[in-house]
Amino acid sequence: VQLVESGGGLVQAGGSLRLSCASSGSIFSINAMGWFRQAPGNERELVALLAPDGDTYYADSVKGRFTISRDNDKKTLYLQMNSLKPEDTAMYYCAGGVHRDYKGGDFWGQGTQVTASS
Repeated sequence: VQLVESGGGLVQAGGSLRLSCASSGSIFSINAMGWFRQAPGNERELVALLAPDGDTYYADSVKGRFTISRDNDKKTLYLQMNSLKPEDTAMYYCAGGVHRDYKGGDFWGQGTQVTASS
């Protein structure tokens, strides 16, 4: 399975971006999908997760601002990011088969850079 992210970029604080993750396979129905991020000097962290049954998880730092969703027909996972803050600046990775400890996944995209300037 290949995952390809897009949609990152440079935005002013308070702005919005929507990340997309296109999958080469139909894995959403059997795998927990998630978005991770990693900023320089920081550990990788799970930002949002979407379970096959539709349950979601959000890191406290993004609750109320980020929304994870999927389009099964397009085999695409999304992350809508609103009210972006400079501390959201990081490389964002799409992951499939997110592990139960929320620390890893079975499939990874190449990452897309998000920069929110103050």
